[in-house]
Amino acid sequence: MFKQFMKASRIKVLPVMLIPVALGAVGAFVWTGRFDLISFVITLAGAGAAHLFSNMINDLWDYYNGTDAAAKETEGAISTNSGFLTAGAWSIGVFQTVTWMLFAIAAACGVALSFISGWPVLLLGLAGAFIAYFYVAPPIKFGYRGKGYSEIAILLAFGVLPVTGAYYVQTSHLDYRALLLSLPIGLLTTLILFNHHFLHWEADRQAGKRTLVVVWGEKRALQFSRLLLLLAYSALVLCVVFGALPPYALLALPTAIPLYLVYGSLDAHNKSTAYLPLMGASLQATLRCGGVLILALILQGALQ
Repeated sequence: MFKQFMKASRIKVLPVMLIPVALGAVGAFVWTGRFDLISFVITLAGAGAAHLFSNMINDLWDYYNGTDAAAKETEGAISTNSGFLTAGAWSIGVFQTVTWMLFAIAAACGVALSFISGWPVLLLGLAGAFIAYFYVAPPIKFGYRGKGYSEIAILLAFGVLPVTGAYYVQTSHLDYRALLLSLPIGLLTTLILFNHHFLHWEADRQAGKRTLVVVWGEKRALQFSRLLLLLAYSALVLCVVFGALPPYALLALPTAIPLYLVYGSLDAHNKSTAYLPLMGASLQATLRCGGVLILALILQGALQ
């Protein structure tokens, strides 16, 4: 059952949420000297549950909206959903139950943290829940509008909210450095989500899902993908310039190289399978860069 849950929730990508939380908490320790382990563990649990809820609720609404079926029927398209509903591995009832149990865990963690650190924690949590649910759920459907709303939503949900939220939990106040620190990791995670649209953009078009790849086409979307990479690592440099990161955090810059090289292997138009290395390199760049930034902050704290 747990193996099925791991697949249904796509738990393997959980680090893209846990890394921003760790950055915010470690940043709080380095800048203010405050760190409460219990609050940190509750924050990790709540953010992790919220992320898995987001994965599953997106699968559920993609199934209802016909996106999964379109990906399965479109030649060459590569589905990025778990496939549990289209394959009938779980009934809709079971899938919904597990999905909302994850939401309940995230909500309980948020309430607990509000008692520890103050009611604004609930506002940050509600903002994240709003984005998680309405990313593909009607009537808003961020992921279907094709005007950049979904990219902004991902930047907030995987960058700004978890980093600043984890910082606030530890300190009960906000700091411009936490906002700055959220940008490199948030933009890299946005890049992951943007690049995954290349795998099934023709199926998305048939299902009426207007991602930017559908609206712009491959050539222009690839140009924007490269721009996101540049913005992410430029934000890292800005973090060093304005004191959110120590100078040796620049050692994270080479993590962009493998991803940058993948772009060189792509043409203006490609088969869906050609984008698999781009997806893999995007994920690895995010994990490696995030890991180096965490280590740089820990080292800074140890040297103070």
